[in-house]
Amino acid sequence: MVGFRGQSARRMLSCCAAALIIAAFLGGLIAAPACAADRLRIAVQKTGTLAWEMSVIRAQGLDKEADLDLQIVDVASLDAAIIALRSGAADMIVTDWLWVSRERSLGANFVFYPYSSAIGAVVANPAKGVARLHDLIGRKLAVAGGPLDKSWLLLQAWTRRAGLDLGRAANIVYGAAPLLAEKAAQGEVDAALEYWNFCADLEAQGFTRLVEIADVERALGATGPVAAIGYVFDGSFAAAHRDMLQRFFAATRGAKQLIATSPDAWQIVAKQLPSKSAGALAAYQKYYARGIPDRPIADEEADARWLFKVLAEIGGSELVGSAVSLAPGTYYKSGS
Repeated sequence: MVGFRGQSARRMLSCCAAALIIAAFLGGLIAAPACAADRLRIAVQKTGTLAWEMSVIRAQGLDKEADLDLQIVDVASLDAAIIALRSGAADMIVTDWLWVSRERSLGANFVFYPYSSAIGAVVANPAKGVARLHDLIGRKLAVAGGPLDKSWLLLQAWTRRAGLDLGRAANIVYGAAPLLAEKAAQGEVDAALEYWNFCADLEAQGFTRLVEIADVERALGATGPVAAIGYVFDGSFAAAHRDMLQRFFAATRGAKQLIATSPDAWQIVAKQLPSKSAGALAAYQKYYARGIPDRPIADEEADARWLFKVLAEIGGSELVGSAVSLAPGTYYKSGS
């Protein structure tokens, strides 16, 4: 009797244990989602417009709608973003097509997808008596970025065609964009070639625009606004994640339109720009909206190919390396 009871007890314990394991397994199936969201790691500078878009995407639930797990890799600079991409710490960064083309010519497999055509302009303080580019002869012009800044090279190429070698005619001061914007505001320079966001700040302080770099691009042969910067990622990664990238780009387009048109979405952005005046915020939104790409990839690529030739001619090998044309495959085409 004792042995029989012991066997029965053991059987009952085994059955109970099995039931608990099955229940736990089934419970796990019920609790777990049908499939995990696709993960995409994006290198983001906190002060950039990509940070705006990621904030709006999350606040509006666009990532959930697209079944995406967007993981932000915080970086302090473009150089840090490039390191993150090269090392595999990030799947995607934002930089320009010229960099992608040069990398491809060196054997890399990075590809480019348009992000923004917002570039910059030459702005001047009316009190300085500068109303046109020819007024800068013998005057001080601040150039953000350095001698190989693409906007500066394009501007020189254009003015030379009009008989004005601006690089020789004006007193050029190179430096970081924030510092030069401050010097312009303080009257230490007569005009400044600045990035679009610093142009917006200076415009809010009464500066006028002498020439838009987007207009310079058209004058040099572009057929429309060219997205100077774009999402950049490895071609092999793209081939393996075409559907995910399509959903991501749809989500970012939605975020861009919300930032451009929705007061609620713009408030999310404005909170990241607490030091800006109402006038500067309005200028930021206006020029950001103008920079939203809306052209076919083929048109973007054709214009970039043309502008590459202009840049190669004036910037030389220091800018483009040994390449003589835009590297094949630079632009990502989701259908290819």
